[in-house]
Amino acid sequence: MLLLLTLSPTQASVSPTTLVLFVESCNMANDRSLWRNIHIYNASDQTLLAGHCQSGSMTEENLFFTLKHILLVADQPWTLRHRASGRAILSSNNRAETGDYDVHCDEAIRLTDEAWVARVMSHSESGRENSFRNGIRSRDGRCVISGLVNLLAPHRWTGFEAAHIFPLEKETLWGQFGYGRWIANTEGASGINSTQNGLLMSSHLHTCFDQYLFSVNPDNDYKITTFVPDTWGIDGRVLDPVCRDPNSPDCVSDNLLRWHFRQSVLANMRGAGEPIFETDFPPGTDMMGTLVDEPYGKERFEMEIESRLRSAIRD
Repeated sequence: MLLLLTLSPTQASVSPTTLVLFVESCNMANDRSLWRNIHIYNASDQTLLAGHCQSGSMTEENLFFTLKHILLVADQPWTLRHRASGRAILSSNNRAETGDYDVHCDEAIRLTDEAWVARVMSHSESGRENSFRNGIRSRDGRCVISGLVNLLAPHRWTGFEAAHIFPLEKETLWGQFGYGRWIANTEGASGINSTQNGLLMSSHLHTCFDQYLFSVNPDNDYKITTFVPDTWGIDGRVLDPVCRDPNSPDCVSDNLLRWHFRQSVLANMRGAGEPIFETDFPPGTDMMGTLVDEPYGKERFEMEIESRLRSAIRD
């Protein structure tokens, strides 16, 4: 594990599966901060506000946007400065330098307390989820993140999975906040299994997407941003146009992509970051023991039970 931390993706040959297993083996509340090379502090008292793992695609404009519109709460204007150079950061397309940054404000500034939505793996299992999966396969035909085309389609889909952008296990939250309004081609009562709430991905990327380890920003030309070291070679890529044709009723919802991007920023950049959960539970594994030791363990257990009940009821 130490080897994976010390070698960059260009220096070491690390398979996507290896990184997924390594990431999932971390069980600390602040494990998302392990890879950060950008650290942002409150200039008045040097408390940590945020951070990011710069893999190349984060520009100064992107960094400023995430702070201003997602992470920071302030009543007065503030300035962001790169500590080593003393340079004020403006909304430019320059690549954000690594290192320490300070937020200067004449009055108090704090982090948002907006709730972060934890999730479990969202696999298509039965009933209406099968319709969701088939619709995503038909629309995309490839991993829309990496660009890898499924040459075996439409007969075999091994290694490709239909990923929900907004998680199935949070359907109550979906209804509570009226997110169905973002769906035009509503299928079912809530629309959560609409093709507009899904993307086709390689299996290992689906795992990482559900863990908020990367996301797509529809307000930045659909650029993909990774929040951990980019072993997969996707940081800075653009979401494949096949899934976002505005003339198609099945096109992915920009609002749902925006929701996922916001959740990813909250999970990875705010404070010490949210936990990365264990998801590998082979037969004989003490799942209960693992969940008890995890942050959000009770909530995760309830989500796992709800997911299994939903599958059993619909079979």
